[in-house]
Amino acid sequence: MTEPGKRIRIAVAGLGIIARTVHLPLLQRRSDLFEIVALADLSPSRMTELGERYGVEPARRYADAARMVTDGGCDAVLLATSGSHGDLAALALRAGLPVLCEKPLAYTRAETARLAELGAGSPALMVGYMKQYDPAVAEAARLLAELGGPERVHAVEVTVLHAGGDRQLRFANLPPSAGDVPAEEVARFSAADRALLDAAVGTDPGARALYQILINSISHDLSLLRLFTGAPATVEQVATWPLTPDGPAEPSVEISGRLPDGARYGIRWLNLPDYPAYRETVTLHHARGSLELVFPSPYLLNAPTTLTVVDEHGGGERRAAYRSVTEAFEQELVAFHAMVTAGAAPLTGIAEGAADVRTSQQVVRRYGELTGAAIGGEAAS
Repeated sequence: MTEPGKRIRIAVAGLGIIARTVHLPLLQRRSDLFEIVALADLSPSRMTELGERYGVEPARRYADAARMVTDGGCDAVLLATSGSHGDLAALALRAGLPVLCEKPLAYTRAETARLAELGAGSPALMVGYMKQYDPAVAEAARLLAELGGPERVHAVEVTVLHAGGDRQLRFANLPPSAGDVPAEEVARFSAADRALLDAAVGTDPGARALYQILINSISHDLSLLRLFTGAPATVEQVATWPLTPDGPAEPSVEISGRLPDGARYGIRWLNLPDYPAYRETVTLHHARGSLELVFPSPYLLNAPTTLTVVDEHGGGERRAAYRSVTEAFEQELVAFHAMVTAGAAPLTGIAEGAADVRTSQQVVRRYGELTGAAIGGEAAS
């Protein structure tokens, strides 16, 4: 374990949008806690550009993320590559390196079981659900505890208006996608992802599309349900539908069921590529009022999430708003530093990440029961 208060030498695998717009700038901002010592990406041009920008020596810039991990010379790794992180996370844990892992942690329960064995005995991995570290979420959790905890919740409603990535990233002035990624490497990783999806949910196209939305996006909402009320006890209704007959490949999704203490939840994830702005609303209703969280696009650093507290006051309705410009991603990094240096437990570790994989497969299984889709792999059992 690194000494408390010491800067962590961190290696970053994957230099795509989330690394470029969020992780690398924040790691640089928090140079009191972190030093970026190695980078890995399949694109040579991206590697050169960001290596120069963040002062990483040429010898510590890798085309192979696995090689970066096994070469060592760091105290921890941040995994922001695309697809499942099961293999890379396992490699890092075997090397004794703590991991901050972007979602999805893994595609399969088999991968999470292997990680659980490797990470047994100490906080070794944090899944990057930054919304759990949002100051407005922390305040909502505090208020819910004052009300009496999860058993006081009557219902949770989630609505995600998922605007297209181009809408969410207009401000970032990102360069065009790298055109120098080796085609054979793309093919190799794509084949590995397809095999893992087969093992997770089978080959039905609708089931695979639903599962990828769950583990890549709706997992954030599952993490908030776990934080506030516990993971869903049942999945009863699942529906997917296209925007238009010739609309986007990814459908919209609706899920509902029962929470552990008897409350109901409903999640509506609406794929709206041309919607003007991303917006996510999570509302906890209880007998005496509501706690409503409204999240902006996650790429807008230090843009506040708004918590609106609705209750009775003086015989009428009172609505009080709470906002903080403290960045959730930055709070996540601070918590990761505490995990590495002081053994602080993350809000989502391997066990909790595995629970989200199980819930996502349960959703896919119910989708198959309701639609007749042939569900395979782990989700069928």
